[in-house]
Amino acid sequence: MSIGSAVFLGLVVLALVYGVVTYNGLVQLKHNIAKAWANIDVLLKQRHDELPKLVEVCRQYKQFEQETLARVTEARARVAKAREAHDVPALGAAENLLRAGLGQIFAVAEAYPELKANEHFMQLQTRITALENSIADRREWHNESVNLHNVRIEQFPDLIVARMFGYTEQPLLQFSVTEKADVDLKALFTA
Repeated sequence: MSIGSAVFLGLVVLALVYGVVTYNGLVQLKHNIAKAWANIDVLLKQRHDELPKLVEVCRQYKQFEQETLARVTEARARVAKAREAHDVPALGAAENLLRAGLGQIFAVAEAYPELKANEHFMQLQTRITALENSIADRREWHNESVNLHNVRIEQFPDLIVARMFGYTEQPLLQFSVTEKADVDLKALFTA
């Protein structure tokens, strides 16, 4: 075997090893995104189950704003639909509506001392606050996983392997800046 053939064979082996290592790294990133989404999904389901209880407790107070409760119920349905479809952009938009509605419920509850004193309402408020904090943490991890994936598939030479195997950019789970500024749920929940 000539030196040229040995060098060529070495380069081919090196390229194959690089391709396998890069592919395995992309697979790991893809599964990290799926795992992060699954964690968010579990928390969204748990919160989804708590919201009807909260709405029902509020409905017991006849004067409580029915329009606010209807908005929360509608937003809850939108979140569920987007979550089931794994539609990340739609989930972000639906989350904005839901978070705004929850903020309104807790803000309006301030005007109802009997409701604020209700033990079941306080338990639900604490539970939903904990779920909101967990969702925020998991969303951060999800977005970090998505960001690592998106950067990796755009970097040369990894983009060659990524394109060969059909890896595409994944969307971040984002809430609008105006909603974050308008509705500070932590402040409302602890008020």
